Amino acid sequence: MSARRRRRAATEQEEEEEEEEAAEAGSDKEVDLEERLHEVDLRSDLDIPDVPPPTDSTPEILKRALSGLSARWKNWWIRGILSLAMISGFFLIIYLGSFMLMLLVLSIQVKCYHEIITIGYRVYHSYDLPWFRSLSWYFLLCVNYFFYGETVADYFATFVQRREQLQFLIRYHRFISFTLYLTGFCMFVLSLVKKHYRLQFYMFAWTHVTLLITVTQSHLVIQNLFEGMIWFLVPISSVICNDITAYIFGFFFGRTPLIKFSYFLAQHQYFVCPVEYNSETNRFVTECEPSELFQMKKYSVPPLIQAVLGWETVKMYPFQMHSFALSTFASLIGPFGGFFASGFKRAFKIKDFADTIPGHGGIMDRFDCQYLMATFVHVYITSFIRGPNPSKLLKQLLILQPEQQLSVYKTLKSHLVEKGILQPSLRG
Repeated sequence: MSARRRRRAATEQEEEEEEEEAAEAGSDKEVDLEERLHEVDLRSDLDIPDVPPPTDSTPEILKRALSGLSARWKNWWIRGILSLAMISGFFLIIYLGSFMLMLLVLSIQVKCYHEIITIGYRVYHSYDLPWFRSLSWYFLLCVNYFFYGETVADYFATFVQRREQLQFLIRYHRFISFTLYLTGFCMFVLSLVKKHYRLQFYMFAWTHVTLLITVTQSHLVIQNLFEGMIWFLVPISSVICNDITAYIFGFFFGRTPLIKFSYFLAQHQYFVCPVEYNSETNRFVTECEPSELFQMKKYSVPPLIQAVLGWETVKMYPFQMHSFALSTFASLIGPFGGFFASGFKRAFKIKDFADTIPGHGGIMDRFDCQYLMATFVHVYITSFIRGPNPSKLLKQLLILQPEQQLSVYKTLKSHLVEKGILQPSLRG
């Protein structure tokens, strides 16, 4: 019995030792796997091909005129001259009206998209991915067709109703948009190459994130413009002022943010009226009775401020109250769009997105903060400003069939009678 017990104990001990060895081997394999994955991740970051630096696009006349200056002051004058030129061009486009501003937004959107997609193409062009650039531009066309089709349906309904060839496109707009996108999706699947699956899906995601950043935000910019040109100009101007003053103070004294504002826009209907299309004159209408936001009001001053200043009331436009929120966001949160873009550029070891504007880089370098600001303004308007729009509602009613319009009329009339706003009709 004792011999059997000894053999059994020896067998159990051997089994325990084998289990411990297996566990240690498994843990070693897990450690090796983790180390290998870490090496792959590190190598994938280090092996990103360098993007060729953009060429200097400064005009030769400026190079010769500034040849005697140091690189620091040369950059100062180039940026200053080009900034004044861009601001002057912006004023000219504002003078030309809302439609030209929409074309400007569309042009900037396409250029920003081109700059980001080009970075991806330059990084991975050596892999010869099939259809990458073609599909990228095709998806841009699809998304723009969807968003701008929605805009046409919302703001140009009366114009569309007068043209039968457009009614079909508007009625089935979303189905057509989905079909176009689905076609691009199928083309992408058919273009997959066995050795480049992961890279192709990287670029597919790259394209869609770029569309989200550029097309969606530019659509929101145009939506803000339809609320009134002031909702387009003030946010953009606040970001521009913040960028300019930050650069000036950073150049001379260090990085100190500053924001400046002006409220003269509230006195002009051209800026404060919602942008509407008049189908009779085929023009955008910017004349209206200014809303309460742009009418001077008296506000009671808090007792603490009364004791200091001696003012009981203060006169100001309600829009000035809202502009405080806009300027605060532009100066405190807006720069994070620039930080995000800087991180993106550092990841690919580039200084600028492109060399479109001498001294400024690419278009995307100048509008990285604007996109974030546009989203905030749109959310702010829909949350705190926008109310029922009688003009838009009337346009929708005019689209209805005559019997539907009559039904709405009877329902509205009975409702107004119940409220005592209308007198009930006398019946003999």
